[in-house]
Amino acid sequence: MSSAPIDQPRPVPMPRHWGIRPGDVAALLIGNGAFIVLMWIRHGALDELSAPGGVFTAFGQLAALLGTYLALIQLVFMGRSPWLDEAIGPDRLAWLHRWLGFGTVWLIGGHVVSTLVGWSIGDGRSVVAELVELLTGFPYVIWALAGFALFVMLGITSVRAARHRLSYEAWYWLHVYAYLGIALAFLHQVFVGLDFTHDALATAYWIGLYLIAAALVLVFRFGQPILLNRRHGLRVMALVPEAPGVTSIYVTGRDLDRLAARSGQYFILRFLSRSSWWRAHPYSLSSAPNGQWLRFTVKALGDDSARVGEVPVGTRVFLEGPYGILTGARRSRPKVTLIAGGIGISPIRALLESLAGRPGELTLLYRASTPADLVFRGELDLLAAHRGATIHYLVGRRGIDVPPDPFSATTIMRLVPDIADQDVYLCGPTDLMIRTEAALREIGVPMAQLHAERFTY
Repeated sequence: MSSAPIDQPRPVPMPRHWGIRPGDVAALLIGNGAFIVLMWIRHGALDELSAPGGVFTAFGQLAALLGTYLALIQLVFMGRSPWLDEAIGPDRLAWLHRWLGFGTVWLIGGHVVSTLVGWSIGDGRSVVAELVELLTGFPYVIWALAGFALFVMLGITSVRAARHRLSYEAWYWLHVYAYLGIALAFLHQVFVGLDFTHDALATAYWIGLYLIAAALVLVFRFGQPILLNRRHGLRVMALVPEAPGVTSIYVTGRDLDRLAARSGQYFILRFLSRSSWWRAHPYSLSSAPNGQWLRFTVKALGDDSARVGEVPVGTRVFLEGPYGILTGARRSRPKVTLIAGGIGISPIRALLESLAGRPGELTLLYRASTPADLVFRGELDLLAAHRGATIHYLVGRRGIDVPPDPFSATTIMRLVPDIADQDVYLCGPTDLMIRTEAALREIGVPMAQLHAERFTY
């Protein structure tokens, strides 16, 4: 089965353009954070500083408020809201989510320690005696500690060394516990939070924050995928080997000409069989959406991706998405260079098929270790002839068949001398992308013209 090119694909709608900029999101989040601090001041926190242990108690209150706020932001960031995806992008959202998670743990931990110390000073007894009193006399404290323990667990599993030891499924299901941690924090805040017990306006504000966060998660993380899959009834149509360890999955369903997606985007796939329904993986479209089927090309890299070739034809598929901003919507220059390494060719191949351009305006640089590792060689050559594109295959051993750094600034400039005046799309293994991004910055490619994602292949 081949997909390059389809002569008369059905028209496919484009995803909605939300028109929200990163600065809009930052202003909203900073503004709400400032309002939370002002409410803390309004509730007399500064007046407590002179009381015994007041400094610790006041800091504990502020740390709790800001830690809870960061937890809600995390909840929204992991909620797959398309307006956030468009404004910030999956890479930056993942980075922000990770560091906000560490911030949440430190703030909530600071709240626990500082409040305990402040109360023990105020009550004139030891920290241990104060802790025993709180645990035995106030049930909501146990809820709060349980929620804090969940946040600590999430923080530990998000450390890079621990993350690399976890499968995608284990990491995913551990992070589902964030919902429980936030629920426990909410119960704690309801019963003892200064905002809830003394100020009706603040109570309404915090309840509104929780409701907005919950609504965004319910609508975009759960509601939208359920509606999409009920509408299209998706199933595996075919499995096609592309190269050693590389398989393309063709998915078909009803009314795919109504499924809004762009080349370069990815979906999260879940095969609804007895042994794999609980596993979900992000895979890029490796062919431009055509209204007939969707194609995802997968390399056996672990996290059960090696089992993809064993999925029976006809298996029902549950899709979440589309996600990602590695699309033609980011293009700002007439000329485009596409750079791919390894299985990163998947979204790049779809872009080569769909990007508009006159002959000579599209260039592809494709790195592979051996000729056998070149995925879509026939399709790429056909597309290049069809589109008037130029392809440079950088294949072989470094320092022997290709330069020691195949995507060094010198090599890129030799192949594409005017690349600084072009849009550049980049996808591949993380190390390759880091080195290539550094080379492109050295050449002088503006960051606004560099489009890359690390979670789309």
